[in-house]
This record gives sequence, C-alpha cells and structure tokens, in this order.
Amino acid sequence: MLTSRFALPLLALFASAPMARAEAVDLVRVDKSERLLELLSGDKVVRSYAVALGANPVGHKRQEGDERTPEGRYVLDWRNPGSAFTKSIHISYPDADDKAAAKRAGVDPGGMIMIHGQSKGFGWWSWLMQMFDWTNGCIAVTDEDMAEIWKMVENGTPIEINP
Repeated sequence: MLTSRFALPLLALFASAPMARAEAVDLVRVDKSERLLELLSGDKVVRSYAVALGANPVGHKRQEGDERTPEGRYVLDWRNPGSAFTKSIHISYPDADDKAAAKRAGVDPGGMIMIHGQSKGFGWWSWLMQMFDWTNGCIAVTDEDMAEIWKMVENGTPIEINP
C-alpha cells in the first residue's frame, strides 16, 4: 500500500505522461510571410515562435548566396550543438528537385540551411536581431526559443516552409 507521501507524486507522474506523448512534435511549419515557426502535434499547434529569415526572403532559394530561405517540404535531419550559433538543426535543402533546377540553371544550389539561435555570445541582441531578416537563408530564433525547439523536435521531423 502506498502512503499519501508517495501516491501524489506518482499520480502526478503518470497523469502527465499521456499529455507528453500526445504533444509529440510531428511537423514543423514555417510561414515566411508571417515570420512564424510552429511546432505541431497532429493538427494542434503546441508552440509558436517569431523568426528571422534570409536577408532576401521573398521566393524560393535557388542558389548559393541568394540569401533566400527555401520553400517546400524538407526534413530536419541532423543537429549541431557546437554551431557558431546557439545550437542549430539542419534542414535537408537542397533536395533532388532543388539540385536538378540548379544544374539546369548552371548554379550551385547552396546548402547548410538551418534553424538556429543567435550568434554565440550575442543572444542578448536578439530583441534587435529578430526585428529584421539577417541570415544567409537560415531560420533564426532567440536562444531561449532554440533551447525549447532543440528539446521538442527530433531528428527526422518534417519541416514545411511556406511563402
């Protein structure tokens, strides 16, 4: 028989377990025009974050150096805890279609597109940096938001980036 000293903490532990499973992130959705990143569990938005994009944000990324954030459906396939930014999660751009389009155009499609925090040591500037699009095509969030995204989003999660 459990005493009340142990019963309450155990009850709280088991009561919260289904909620954690129900809110597993199975899609990251970005709305470029709204500068918004959402974490979804099924059809439910469980978290939303303001983002900064590439310095030339309108349109799909076509080549290295165009400072555009790609559009389309990709996968968050690996992460870098030692990034020059406060953590980063890689977006699987360019895919086969992006590579083929770049080859036809005679350009390099670019790559290394990430969701990341602020430049290391400069997180205190995020109140200013997040007011404009400043990346080379990545999706930037505050360091606090990146810490949360890092914990909630697993490798292999799809990301949908909309215009």
